[in-house]
Amino acid sequence: MHRILAINPGSTSTKIAVYDDSDPIFTQTISHSPQDLAKFPNVPDQFEWRKELIMGALNEQGIDLSSVSAIIGRGGIIAPVSSGVYHVNDDLKHDLINARVQHASNLGGLIASALAEPFNIPAFIADPVVVDEMIPYARISGIPELPRESIFHALNQKAIARLFAKETNHKYEDLNLIVCHMGGGITVSAHRHGQVIDTTNALDGCGPFSPERSGSLPPGPLIRLCFSGKYTEKELMSMVHGRGGLVAHLGTTSVPQVLDMIDHGDLHAMLILRAMVYTIAKEIGAMSIAMRGDIDAILLTGGMAHSKRITDFLAEHIDFLAPIYVYPGENELKALAANALAVMKGERQATEYVSCEYDDPAGVNDTRRPSKLREWLKNVTNIPIPKASSMTSIRQYLKKFSPKSRD
Repeated sequence: MHRILAINPGSTSTKIAVYDDSDPIFTQTISHSPQDLAKFPNVPDQFEWRKELIMGALNEQGIDLSSVSAIIGRGGIIAPVSSGVYHVNDDLKHDLINARVQHASNLGGLIASALAEPFNIPAFIADPVVVDEMIPYARISGIPELPRESIFHALNQKAIARLFAKETNHKYEDLNLIVCHMGGGITVSAHRHGQVIDTTNALDGCGPFSPERSGSLPPGPLIRLCFSGKYTEKELMSMVHGRGGLVAHLGTTSVPQVLDMIDHGDLHAMLILRAMVYTIAKEIGAMSIAMRGDIDAILLTGGMAHSKRITDFLAEHIDFLAPIYVYPGENELKALAANALAVMKGERQATEYVSCEYDDPAGVNDTRRPSKLREWLKNVTNIPIPKASSMTSIRQYLKKFSPKSRD
């Protein structure tokens, strides 16, 4: 039997759970008031305080850390990594402490390591939000300085995709799936044979708008708004992340409250909610292009998936693409514990984290430096073109209806 401690630090709470193999024996959400959080200038400053709260909760339940086989924390904003379970090593701790974006999730691996070290037990993170398996085409934007990044709900999306594979007697690596996580932030991702080859970026506001995020915005008006002098940089960033989306239009981030407003005849609320779901549908359609239309299933998850009205309205727009399966809610603690347990049972292998830099497309021709992107491009250019390609069909069509053929 393996006892696993899972830790999920969030912006207003710290969630912990202890599992004996797959069975939860203790789960608790420790809420943090704005007054408590205001005592700390930065997220890293909360480290010792949150660690002590976790130790106190475990002591109250009579759970001795010496009885734990492994501790796993939620992954934070680190260097891009492939999906998997990672040892919390010195490189990882350095990047969590010096993260380019300070987020509570950065504390997950740090606290896991601090609690595990005195007992010489392993500390892990799994599928952090920066899981990056995107194909190079998906990274390129129209401005070289602004590449698209892979930042999405990797932990929950990967867990749901593997659950669907298990329930349908398939391997995740053999399936083509579109997974849509619908919570405070919304991400839509294309899972091709076990890798997320394209995804929306919820952290920077790209993709659908959500209860608290703006989603993709018209660039021209956005630039003019930035230079209007009406708002500071901090205020503009909050419009994109935290004060955009439903809350900007309707004054609330609560989807149940918006549904109640609609039930009481609020047509504006109905318009905005449907507009949000419409943007989700469009992103799912875009991911179907990334999959070239070869989709085994569309999986809807996250808190909003509890609403049948939302999933039904969404299905009206996308059910022609593939069968739709709904997995309401999210259980990141369960997903974390399952990843750690798989490593302890030898079903998966934990990886050593290595900090790496972004592979700049502008340097792809510089053969003096190693480049994964260069190797990928060489491989795809060597793929033989099928004899009966769609381009051949188009050429035949044009030839058939050319002026010369009608004479």
